[in-house]
Amino acid sequence: MTTEISPRDLLEQELRETGVAWNPLDINVIANPYPTYRQLLERDPYHYSAVTNMWLVSRYDDVNEMIVDWERFSNVQEDDGDPARDGPDLTDASMLNRDPLDHTRLRGLVSRAFTQRQVSRMEDRVREIAHGLLDEVADSDEFDLMANLASMLPTIVIAEMIGVPTEQRAEFRQWSDDFILGGNPGLTPDQQQRAADAAVALYEYFNRHVELRRDSPADDLTTRLIEAHEEGDRLSRHEMISTLNLLLLAGNETTTNLIGNGAKALIENPDQLELLRSQPELLPNAIEELLRYDPPVQMDPKTAAADMQLGNRTVHVGDRVAFVLAAANRDPAEFDDPDQLDITREHNNHIAFGRGIHFCLGSPLARLEGRIAFEVLLERFEQIEFGSSAPSYKPNSILRGMDQFPIKVERARTYTGTS
Repeated sequence: MTTEISPRDLLEQELRETGVAWNPLDINVIANPYPTYRQLLERDPYHYSAVTNMWLVSRYDDVNEMIVDWERFSNVQEDDGDPARDGPDLTDASMLNRDPLDHTRLRGLVSRAFTQRQVSRMEDRVREIAHGLLDEVADSDEFDLMANLASMLPTIVIAEMIGVPTEQRAEFRQWSDDFILGGNPGLTPDQQQRAADAAVALYEYFNRHVELRRDSPADDLTTRLIEAHEEGDRLSRHEMISTLNLLLLAGNETTTNLIGNGAKALIENPDQLELLRSQPELLPNAIEELLRYDPPVQMDPKTAAADMQLGNRTVHVGDRVAFVLAAANRDPAEFDDPDQLDITREHNNHIAFGRGIHFCLGSPLARLEGRIAFEVLLERFEQIEFGSSAPSYKPNSILRGMDQFPIKVERARTYTGTS
């Protein structure tokens, strides 16, 4: 008869053997994982987490080198039987979970419909949306940054790109939040059901939407994806639905977390906030520093495609290996004073958007939306500080972001409301 070891015992064993324990469900780790990341860097850069059944690779040089090696570290994931994922699989046919040659074909098709030129053309519209969202709280000196700007700005932008009607955007956002919730450990039965229901709702919505655009093309991303082709190849219906879902989730979460995490970092470092206010030309550089300092995507899990050695550790084929981007972005071997927010930082080759064939396709859009969000906040408010209650983080070890972030603001006397 075998006795199951409790998560607490597993963590205590990790701590004894390696000097560090990784518990993504610990409320202190959720609020601030960076002390644990520093322990990983210093004590055990190839760390096995028994609680998550995953290897954690944390050093910058290792992450930078290994994350591009798709032949050894695969993005293809097998069905793990997670009850929160019952129902249609919205991820299996997306480029995120594929290696070459499938990945090359899918990314090539999507890239032709999701170009830098298309993103650049959206700048005025993104700014208009950001101002419109803040107009809705124009009479408030305190509001939730996440609900009123950070969450809705990327939702509206990606919804417009895909062609989702205005009246369905709030529902669209809720489906996105519930679906992503399903990727977290330790879910309650209710949370599992919400995630499964969201998967069904998203699949059915995108299935109808693709059919609609096949019959009635429009000037939107869905139509361009339908029309995109490379050497006679086209996206299948299931690939189309998986791709639209990926663009929804990546387009929402990356930018939402960039805005929320970035605003919190600036408020916590008022000298940097005031420097940015006095020198707004630093904003593009500031976006890169905010991405390094507290990235929206904390780690990138993959699957070992062969047996291998990581340091003196043996990794077996099929093992899960997570490249901890957020730890690598604070590796003192690569960055001077890595725990210091410095918007004038010159050497900033961060890995917030990954590397190699899976480098974030939507990074230009995330950078654009992030830059405009901070431009608008600084233009409209001469004071931005923490609100009357503390911000709260979503319990997710891969995507780091807040579900609530109340801020107090003082309106800029120079803002005329004509932007």
